[in-house]
Amino acid sequence: MSYLDYKVTTTPTGFRKILYLNWPLVFLLTAVACTGFLMLYSVAGGRASIWAEPQMERFGAGMVAMFALAFVPIWFWRSISVVSWVVCVLLLVAVDLIGDIGMGAQRWLELGPLRLQPSELTKIALVLTLAAYYDWLDISKVSRPLWVLIPVLLILIPTGLVVTQPDLGTAIMLIAGGGIVMFAAGVSLWYFAAVIALVVGLVFTVMESRGTDWALLHEYQFRRIDTFLDPSSDPLGAGYNITQAQIALGSGGWAGRGFMQGTQSRLNFLPEKHTDFIFTTLAEEFGFVGAFSLLMLYALIVGFCLYSALTNRDRFASLMTIGVAATFFLYFAVNMSMVMGLMPVVGVPLPLVSYGGTAMMILLMAFGMVQSAHVNRPR
Repeated sequence: MSYLDYKVTTTPTGFRKILYLNWPLVFLLTAVACTGFLMLYSVAGGRASIWAEPQMERFGAGMVAMFALAFVPIWFWRSISVVSWVVCVLLLVAVDLIGDIGMGAQRWLELGPLRLQPSELTKIALVLTLAAYYDWLDISKVSRPLWVLIPVLLILIPTGLVVTQPDLGTAIMLIAGGGIVMFAAGVSLWYFAAVIALVVGLVFTVMESRGTDWALLHEYQFRRIDTFLDPSSDPLGAGYNITQAQIALGSGGWAGRGFMQGTQSRLNFLPEKHTDFIFTTLAEEFGFVGAFSLLMLYALIVGFCLYSALTNRDRFASLMTIGVAATFFLYFAVNMSMVMGLMPVVGVPLPLVSYGGTAMMILLMAFGMVQSAHVNRPR
């Protein structure tokens, strides 16, 4: 083997792996998280101890986990993929049986001092499993019906369990994230066209089921659809959240009202101002410039992930990276669309900005896997 061949086929070892980390991705994630700390400090009225400090501690722990996972060989993630999917499905079943109920939904498991939301873990486990499946499958079989049915079942089984919680936002993300991995693996576009036609038919059926004994959604979910179509129809009831969010977005203007000067958040008009609707506080205080800047940070994170995936010759690592990037994209795309009134309110947090532990830790661990794929790619 020549020296050139050796350089191409080996991967870095030991502490040399630190040099091969995707450092721009690390800095971008830190910048987004710092934006979140700033906004949590603001919505708490200038007190860091309520939300900002716990979020900083979680981010610090998440970054340690990300760096630790970055040094794990890529074959390890491939080997545990199916096991992770099975464990997540069992946890989702446990949620249905003994899960903790909060805000009208049964989504959490109380494990001693730990409060876990298994649906967040499922998003990443599904990506790992689909990436491993298409890495194993011969590329000539990717679009054959039998081999398409298997990943469809891998997606639909956890999705069905999540819908019963109910958690429509996570269900949408599981289907969309899984679909993106299938698309990246080379599944024929005709299948996606069929799915789109099926979705249109399903939406029609769901709307027709309202008020019947076989209603496919809960009444509060139907009200969310009504609110999405016409928020002014119930401005003090079901439409209150989105109405106040749109007021905050519009009042920010070009440059915003200034840090900690947002009236909607300071006077507690905004609902869930530290979680699902924190983007509206950012837009009100920093205006279009601040909101667009955060969007660009998100876009750069996705861009660096996709570049890493496209330059990685390991099929599993490439598909896994694309899947994590897609999941991250769906987080901020759904959240921003939700608070701007472009889609119904479904309770999806703004990644690394909204207050919360499970989503942040799971995302940073997922980026640790992305780093593992980047560090250990063949060179």
